[in-house]
Amino acid sequence: MRARYPDTEGFIERGGVKVGYEVFGAGEPAILLLTSWAIVHARQWKAQVPYLARHFQVITVEGRGNGRADRPGTAEAYRDREYVDDAIAVLDATGVDRAVVVGLSVGGRHALQLAAWYPERAAGVVAIGAALPWPMPPDFDETRDTYEGWGKANRHYWLADYRGWVEFFMSQVFTEPHSTKPHEDGVAWGLDTTAETLLLTVPGVGEPDAAAAEAICRQVRCPALIVHGDQDGIVPYDTGVALARWTGGQMVTIHGGGHAPTLRDPIQVNLLIRNFAASVGQGVPTSRTWTRARDRRKRVLYVSSPIGLGHVRRDLAIAAELRARHPGLQIDWLAQHPVSLVLEERGERVHPASRWLASESSHIESEAGEHDLHAFGAIRRMDEILVANFMVYHDLVSDEPYDLWVADEGWDVDYFLHENPELKRAPYAWLTDFVGWLPMPDGGMRERALTADYNAEMIEQIARFPSLRDRAVFVGNAADVVPDTFGDGLPLIRDWVKQNYQFSGYISGSSPVGVADREAIRAELGYRADEKVCVVTVGGSGVGTDLLRRVIAAFPAARRLVPGLRMVVVTGPRIDPACLPSHLGLEVHGYVHDLYRHLAACDLGVVQGGLTTTMELAASQRPFIYLPLRHHFEQNFHVRHRLAQYGAGRYMDYEEAQPETLAAAIAEEIARPVSHRPVETDGAARAAACLAELI
Repeated sequence: MRARYPDTEGFIERGGVKVGYEVFGAGEPAILLLTSWAIVHARQWKAQVPYLARHFQVITVEGRGNGRADRPGTAEAYRDREYVDDAIAVLDATGVDRAVVVGLSVGGRHALQLAAWYPERAAGVVAIGAALPWPMPPDFDETRDTYEGWGKANRHYWLADYRGWVEFFMSQVFTEPHSTKPHEDGVAWGLDTTAETLLLTVPGVGEPDAAAAEAICRQVRCPALIVHGDQDGIVPYDTGVALARWTGGQMVTIHGGGHAPTLRDPIQVNLLIRNFAASVGQGVPTSRTWTRARDRRKRVLYVSSPIGLGHVRRDLAIAAELRARHPGLQIDWLAQHPVSLVLEERGERVHPASRWLASESSHIESEAGEHDLHAFGAIRRMDEILVANFMVYHDLVSDEPYDLWVADEGWDVDYFLHENPELKRAPYAWLTDFVGWLPMPDGGMRERALTADYNAEMIEQIARFPSLRDRAVFVGNAADVVPDTFGDGLPLIRDWVKQNYQFSGYISGSSPVGVADREAIRAELGYRADEKVCVVTVGGSGVGTDLLRRVIAAFPAARRLVPGLRMVVVTGPRIDPACLPSHLGLEVHGYVHDLYRHLAACDLGVVQGGLTTTMELAASQRPFIYLPLRHHFEQNFHVRHRLAQYGAGRYMDYEEAQPETLAAAIAEEIARPVSHRPVETDGAARAAACLAELI
């Protein structure tokens, strides 16, 4: 799923060659993003488009040979002039007279050429890792016995093992540690074209020499920004220094940076492009109000994860405790559906900037199969959404002062603050109920390596900036942390968490319900004292339709085993109740406010493996059956381990839970007396006490 889709899209055609373009947003000046070499396509700008399009009109131009562009069959069709004239044709087609032209690598070359050859169309130029010049190896056409390292830059090797070339090339594009995801993206984009097509680009790519490059740059009259990583493995850093000298432009060095900071250091690149475009634009200055610190209320900005509703339930409980400690405290929420629904019902202030957030829940739903969600993979593939949402956060905290930032599993906030620690402007607190990405067994060695790499990066971030998190709160106890390791050669998760977190104990979003209260709640909800009530719910993420259908299919058989059984199915805010079948004695509801009361009142719960719902049932001393989503490492490992600590719930595998089997389990569990380990009730107060010290 993309973080932002185009407002309009189309094609231009020149000389029988069609080239696609996309247009996003509005605002001056327009920004024209040029695709790099034909080994990638315009999705290379996925981390920039959502942010820039909130401030400017953004136009992406596909490059010939990949993506939504034709693959012409002659080398002449891939000369620099053709790429530049394609870009001019796109400006004409979109009615844009002048634009800030931005390019990476060969696209950076084309941006400089456009500014030199069509000065009236370029308001400014940003060249990132610009390949001007970029000569091909002199032995490119020679046959060799072996092809190692840069020896793979060879015509015969490309034709024999194109994937091998793409994988090697992308390893040189992303020389920074922990670059598995951008490398994976780059390889996928490279395989969207062919060796034969890429070979046709070679004569044009290697054409300009140093003298021609200097001549082009000295024709550039508009403002120029040259960005180059000093560890660029594709275009030497000295090339960027020369381009800045020849253009008279500003030089920005990314120390330790590789060839594509657009993907590896997207926050810095986004800010560089935005600030540069604003500096050359003719927009009307915006007005701002600044309030002296002594004249304003204490303010907290709270980010609550939208993946499910468990986070917001506990966050509201923490917020109430914070207000008790700091009367008059203003709490703003940066939140999206379904979290915003709960907050608005409680009368909380959802900050208007929340409307710019890309939907994480929709992405998660798009990744799900039949009761199957590869949670780790889904988070990895949510990278552009996380960048886009962090940029919303960045703009908000840049414009408005807060006395405390709180992120409850706001992965974007925590990751990009550690990558860009200079952006921290206030005390910052991080909350989570699990630590450690864990591989699923069928993921093999590759998934073990990927999860270990993600864990290693997180460990390195905390070691490098141990004080960036002013508080790190684990929502649980030390025993609730899994006993696994972060990966080969990495520490035990529990030992590391003990060193780097404070423990709040479990945080419930509801008050404890005793036996007497339970009887009163049943009467209030219309549940008779003599009937057996089974509540079925799958949380708020929208990934649960298949489990609901499976349980509903088991209902007739379960009712035969438990005469008069009443089943109450709660779909949550993102599943349409009308999509489910109906039976006599079966009730289907959508979003139910204060669902915990139904869970406390029921005789049995049947749920997914999410932490909040299972722990609410455990806290209410209710029997329940839980069926974790397949490939959901958190539900299968972290939550299951925690439930074992409390002696709560009956685990069932979805594959084995066929209607008759599930009906039998319902009949067994609804009659089973339970005595779970008591769940603590002071977690919100303990967490709030940690945070209140920072305000």
